[in-house]
Amino acid sequence: MTKLSVNINKIATLRNARGGNLPDVVKAALDCEEFGAQGITVHPRPDERHIRYADVRQLKPKLTTEFNIEGNPIPQFNALVFEVVPAQVTLVPDGPDVLTSNSGWDTKNHKAFLQDVIGKFKEAGIRTSIFVDADPEMIFHAAETGADRVELYTESYAADYEKDAAKAIAPFVRAAEAAGEVGLGLNAGHDLNLDNLKYFNENIPGLLEVSIGHALIADALYFGLHNTIQMYRGLLNIYK
Repeated sequence: MTKLSVNINKIATLRNARGGNLPDVVKAALDCEEFGAQGITVHPRPDERHIRYADVRQLKPKLTTEFNIEGNPIPQFNALVFEVVPAQVTLVPDGPDVLTSNSGWDTKNHKAFLQDVIGKFKEAGIRTSIFVDADPEMIFHAAETGADRVELYTESYAADYEKDAAKAIAPFVRAAEAAGEVGLGLNAGHDLNLDNLKYFNENIPGLLEVSIGHALIADALYFGLHNTIQMYRGLLNIYK
C-alpha cells in the first residue's frame, strides 16, 4: 500500500507570516501523525521562508513515523541532514530563487556529484531518493548514483490530468516501469490532490510513497486536518 507523507511547509509559511509560534509546527506534525500520516516531509530552504533549520532539529526527536527531509544538497543542507539523520533524504535541484521545486535532476550530467553526496548519506544510514522527471533515461542514470529511490516530479501529470488522464499518466507509467527494471524504489510528489491522486496511485506500479503538502493543507482549511488526512489515506488504500 502506498504511504502518505505529509509535507508541513505550508504550516510553517502561515506561522512565519505573523511571527511567533502560531500555528505550532511541531504540534501540527505530531497531530498529522496521530491523524494518520505515515510520514512527515519538510523542505528547509536556505532563506528559511517556511520550514526553518531549527524546526528540523526540534521535529526529529519527537516524530514517530518516517521523517523525510527534502532539499538541494548544498553544504548547509548536508550538514543539517547529517546532524539530524532522518529516515530519508530527498535530493531536489532547486535554486534559492525558485518559488517551489520545478524540475528533476539531470542525473546523467550530475552523476558524479550525486554519487559523492549519496555515498556519504548512505554511510550515515540514511535512505536516499532523487527527485526526477518522468524520463526513463534519467531514472537509469539515477540507479548508477547509488540512490535507493527516485521521486517522480508529478506537476505535468497534475496539470494535464483533467484534459486527458490516460495521456497525462502514460510517461509516469513508463518511468515507474524503468525504476522497477533497475531496482529503484518509487516515490512521487508535487501537485497531487484529492482529484488526481486515486487515478495516479491505481495506475503507477510499485509506488511506495507520496509526499503531499500544499493541496492537503489547503483542503484542511475546508475539511479539517484530521478528516483531510483520512480522505487522502482513503485514496491510497489499495494493495497492488
